[in-house]
Amino acid sequence: MAIFIVAVALAPVLASHDPHAVAEGAAVTLEAPTGAHPFGTDALGRDLLSRVLWGGRVSLAVGVGVELTAALLGCLVGLVAGFYGGWIDALLMRGTDVVMAFPSLVLAIGLIAVFERPGLDKVVLVLVVLGWTTIARVVRGTVLALKRRDYVQAARALGAGDLAIMVRHLLPNALAPLLVAATIGVGGNMVAEAGLSFLGLGAQPPTISWGSMLADGQTFLSSAPWVAIFPGLVKYDEAYGADP
Repeated sequence: MAIFIVAVALAPVLASHDPHAVAEGAAVTLEAPTGAHPFGTDALGRDLLSRVLWGGRVSLAVGVGVELTAALLGCLVGLVAGFYGGWIDALLMRGTDVVMAFPSLVLAIGLIAVFERPGLDKVVLVLVVLGWTTIARVVRGTVLALKRRDYVQAARALGAGDLAIMVRHLLPNALAPLLVAATIGVGGNMVAEAGLSFLGLGAQPPTISWGSMLADGQTFLSSAPWVAIFPGLVKYDEAYGADP
């Protein structure tokens, strides 16, 4: 996982070719892996190694960025629901159940269809809307177990308010399960982004995405399999490498 992160971060240095440069002449299109093009070239003669490196930046940015935003939202919902309980907990958790009741990819496709034009910004928005529920459940369960501890009761007896108790005493102790759930969510976001881009609902040209590269490569699975193999391998390894 560290190798992938360093590689995509250094994509401008490691990429030996312009990932958008279209080669001239049929001889360099669908070229098998060589020293000049370690991953080969695609149907337009573009270097696949360079495109894989730059596409990784998009995938990693979506995975981490979506999870950070979803974690903040889910943490807020879980803290409030677990701390106050009662009708507030019931209301927030029933809303969470509604979102979790639908298959995430199917619901994401339906939500993106509402927009006039698909794009990476819509993917990020939809994944945030769908991704906070797991974090909310994890944080709520942890808070329910923690709020009856002696140190919480002592803080309340000393006059600490609800906000102070949640931020200073409950949230820090809920970080461990929160980080585990968020780490798993990063891999899920990357897979979801690739799936939506594969279907043409995610990143649009000229933005490079591993999912759209896979969609382009499926046409050449029998004649030039490397066009799909290399994006597929790195997508699988990085996405599931983020899943402990």
